[in-house]
Amino acid sequence: MTYLWLKAGHVIFVIFWMAGLFMLPRFFVYHQEAAPGSPEVAAWVDRERKLLRIIMWPSLVVVWVLGLALAMVTGAFGQGWFHVKLAMVFALTAYHLWLAHYAGVLARGERRLSGKQLRLANEVPGIAAAVIVIMVIVKPF
Repeated sequence: MTYLWLKAGHVIFVIFWMAGLFMLPRFFVYHQEAAPGSPEVAAWVDRERKLLRIIMWPSLVVVWVLGLALAMVTGAFGQGWFHVKLAMVFALTAYHLWLAHYAGVLARGERRLSGKQLRLANEVPGIAAAVIVIMVIVKPF
C-alpha cells in the first residue's frame, strides 16, 4: 500500500511540475513581447515569480523526494531504464534552474533571448517527458 501512495503522490506532483515547466517559457514569450517598463511587464514578473514559488519549487522537491523513495522501495537503482530516467530528471532539474535564472534576468529588464529561442526551449520538457514515460512504461533495458 505504501508503494501505491508513493506512486500516486509522485505522479500528481510530476504533473504539477511539468505544467510549470511548460507554462513558464510561454510566460517569458509574453513578457518579452510587452513594452519595457510597462505595467504589463510588472504583471508578468509577478506571475513568473508566483508560478516558481507556489507551484514549481515545491513540486520539484516533492517529485525528487517521492521519486527517490519509489526507487528505493522498488530497487530501481540497479535497472538500466531507471538510469536513463534519472538522467532525464536531472536534465529537467537543470532546465528548471535555468528557467528560474532567466526569470530573474527578465525581472531586471534584460531580454537576452528571442521569442523564437524561448519557443524552442519550450520543447525541452515535452521531449524529456516522452523519454521518461517510455523508460518507465516500456522499460526497454
